[in-house]
Amino acid sequence: MRNAKTALVLKGEDDAVDSIVTQALDELKKSVDDRLKAVETKTAANDNTKLVDRLAAVETRLNRPAIIKGDNDNEPSAERKAFKSFLKYGPERMPGEEAKSLVVSDDTRGGYLAPAEFQAEVIKNIVQFSPVRQAARVGSTASPSVILPKRTGTPTASWVGETETRSSTESAYGQIEIPVNEAACYVDVSLQLLEDAAVNVESEVAMDLAEEFGRLEAVAFVNGDGFKKPTGFMTDAGIPFTVSGSAAVISDPDGTADGLINLMYALKPAYRANGVWMANGTTIAALRRLKDSTKQYIWQPSIQAGEPATLLGRPIVEAPDMPDIAAGTFPVIFGDFTRYRIYDRVAMSILRDPYSQATSGKVRFHARRRVGGANTQAEAFRKLKVSA
Repeated sequence: MRNAKTALVLKGEDDAVDSIVTQALDELKKSVDDRLKAVETKTAANDNTKLVDRLAAVETRLNRPAIIKGDNDNEPSAERKAFKSFLKYGPERMPGEEAKSLVVSDDTRGGYLAPAEFQAEVIKNIVQFSPVRQAARVGSTASPSVILPKRTGTPTASWVGETETRSSTESAYGQIEIPVNEAACYVDVSLQLLEDAAVNVESEVAMDLAEEFGRLEAVAFVNGDGFKKPTGFMTDAGIPFTVSGSAAVISDPDGTADGLINLMYALKPAYRANGVWMANGTTIAALRRLKDSTKQYIWQPSIQAGEPATLLGRPIVEAPDMPDIAAGTFPVIFGDFTRYRIYDRVAMSILRDPYSQATSGKVRFHARRRVGGANTQAEAFRKLKVSA
């Protein structure tokens, strides 16, 4: 009996403990839930505040007046401003930030590199003085020479009988190397011209360099012998020729253009389709006077702005360095000028020398660039020879 009472007392104590533990757990759970709700409320308030702030910032930017800078904006780039300061003042008096945007290497290691805009202007002007570039294939290289593979022999097939022995044949290949030569010159500019803010010194220097480089390379592309200069297409001994039919003139004795027609159709059709005539101004004047059998001029003026005039349906380019009409000369050439390759080095450097001409009140600008050129396929051209 006593043991039964003891068991009842112990059971009562256990139930009391369970009740206390359950109540404590409930209170703890409620406290945690309250804290979680408080955190969520605070986070939501912060998110709403941030969202409102972001929307307000966007609205402020939208309300600002629009400033559009189009492609035709004349504001010069940082490099162009720096280069202009270099031309005017030299590296000693240039602001530090401009010197950083201009200098590729200091002048003791090769000079200052002209900015991209300046190079483009010079190349554009060269076309005016070196018309061969209009018709030739122009590329760029960073190597001292360019090697082009060339097929020198083709496979030869023949008809055979059912059991006849077949002959062996294969293609033959060689290569053409076009060296990249250096052209250099200098331009003297007075200090007063450099200091005159009303004068576009950059354009003046660019035009002077363009004229000199254009004059030098134009002669080489036509008549260059390949010694320290490009090889001209007129010096290629492999180019065949057609005789005009009369001495000292480019037409036949009866004044027709049969010689030109014979020359044109002596060229293979693939080259003829891309053919371009090239002659100097005196020769072109004579060509314009030629007539066909119906007394109509064979020269056809351009009917669209920017398009060249045509001779026998093909464009003609005026090259001042082509020979004049005379007995035994080659005043006209016709061919696919994409077979004549011109390679330019990527960079052109300008070195400012304020000392050597200081006693004359001038600053000397040394310029250099590298260019190579050569004919890659003699059969793509044909010359007209005036009968001796």
